[in-house]
Amino acid sequence: MRLKTNYKIGIIPHNEHPRPQAQRKDWLCLNGEWDFYKTDGKNKEYEGKILVPFSPETLNSGIAEGFVLNPQETLYYTRRFTLTENLLRGVTLLHFDAVDSECEVYCNGVRVGEHCGGFTAFSVDISEVARLGENEILLVCRDEGTRNSGARGKQSDERGGIWYTPQSGIWQSVWIESMPKQKIGKFFITPNAFNKTVEILLDNDFETEITVFDEGKEIIRKVFKRRVVLSYEFTLWSPENPKLYDFVLKNGAGDEVSSYFGVRSFGKMTDSEGKRRLTLNSKPYFFNGVLDQGYWSDGMLTYPCDKAAEDELTLLKNMGFNTVRKHIKIEPMRWYYYCDKLGLIVWQDFVNGGGNYKFTHVAAFPFLGFKRRDDDYKYFAREDERGRAEYAQGVDETLAQLYNCTCIGLWVPFNEGWGQFDSAKWTEYVRQKDPTRIIDSVSGWHDQGVDKTELLSLHTYYTPLRVPKDKRPVVLSEFGGYSMKCDGHVYDEDKEFGYKKFKSQEQLTAALKKLYLSKLKPLIKRGLCGCIYTQVSDVEEEINGLITYDRAIVKVSVEEMAAINAEIRKEAEKIH
Repeated sequence: MRLKTNYKIGIIPHNEHPRPQAQRKDWLCLNGEWDFYKTDGKNKEYEGKILVPFSPETLNSGIAEGFVLNPQETLYYTRRFTLTENLLRGVTLLHFDAVDSECEVYCNGVRVGEHCGGFTAFSVDISEVARLGENEILLVCRDEGTRNSGARGKQSDERGGIWYTPQSGIWQSVWIESMPKQKIGKFFITPNAFNKTVEILLDNDFETEITVFDEGKEIIRKVFKRRVVLSYEFTLWSPENPKLYDFVLKNGAGDEVSSYFGVRSFGKMTDSEGKRRLTLNSKPYFFNGVLDQGYWSDGMLTYPCDKAAEDELTLLKNMGFNTVRKHIKIEPMRWYYYCDKLGLIVWQDFVNGGGNYKFTHVAAFPFLGFKRRDDDYKYFAREDERGRAEYAQGVDETLAQLYNCTCIGLWVPFNEGWGQFDSAKWTEYVRQKDPTRIIDSVSGWHDQGVDKTELLSLHTYYTPLRVPKDKRPVVLSEFGGYSMKCDGHVYDEDKEFGYKKFKSQEQLTAALKKLYLSKLKPLIKRGLCGCIYTQVSDVEEEINGLITYDRAIVKVSVEEMAAINAEIRKEAEKIH
């Protein structure tokens, strides 16, 4: 049963600027009502209107419950829109922030682009075909992501337990922006907390002016080409003090982009007792977080509105968490903006795929202590070369898309063996692309034991919590998963998935206190560097969230959870 949240959705949903770190004044939101139909090539099974950016399988799309995209079927989206002169300045880009999973894009009858990969943003240049006045977009979309070895995340045609109902089509914002031909282009922000510097690197050699502001006051103004290093007595960003600085880039052609940065650094060190530790701003830091699947009862992968995302992250912050693990999903850029603004560190998973693996291979055997070399593609259901190539493309697109986010402190290339392959190679690849962040190479299972692997990452649900002896920092990247059913607020009244079940809020709260304060807290002194509790919210029949699937009930009071996390923070502050 689908459940509605209490959030209101406007005529144009998600109409805020989609990219807070790259804002131009000349842009147009294309969310809202589109014409839509589904066909098998012969017959139209559904024809009508759809509310973008919600997938047709969701309640918020305006399509009746029960919509399914079957194999060999295609989705067609069309939208007419009006362009004014300010949106035809020389370069006009059409942005899709996520379409699941393969699509072709047409503008005014001309094919202008295509994309494969359901979780990363892409853009097409429509400058040659866009015209003053009325224009039309046609998006042709197919989604075999749950049936081939492409990146599918937690979607499954055979949903149940930890696997969820698949969705298709547009599920993040569609928008247009315009700029001069001599545009600023992409830029990369690299802060260094030790030196209190920030590097800005452009992808062109045009002369550009940068102006940096602190609470509206100008503190830096420089003209540069391609690269500039800003030095100042910057206040360092942390969850305890999420300080951000605004800046504006301008060039001689009249292009102007507004952005921001935070100055922080993530790393590793050995403490005074010889234990390997993770650091924030060159000091030991305990990452106390929660797993976030990012699924919503009425929008699935798409949260109802901007306020819903901000409210949920604020709730986690008020509960005393300092970290969120974004699990097998990439959120809209505004979600990361709220993490930057509120002060929540993000451990970011890459979205994976692969074939239909054997449960014993990637879960049961490693749970019993058996590991496997992950260059065995058959064992890990990674024989399909196309699927491996799609993963490679997704890694590059994810790194480019999220690199500037202040909040992201850790990358997770693989989780629990799902689609895992050549993890040592991919760990090194990510490190070369982004040496500023920590890497959790193989979160949970099939640790390859490579010396250069960043962490020993454990998932512990049924066995006692522990900190094994290892050269690397040790993190508990998944644990807990305690469930409590709230009648009337569940996806299926007859099914309940969780790792340990409780009947009341009092029982659940008492169990969490014991888990954190009796079992986890002593491990910090022994070398535990971080923990990720499963999970933020219920998802379909998996009801082990701190809040219900419809976000109506907080199962553990904010005050109780904050008190527990305060004790963890006090213990972590003893590390030197």
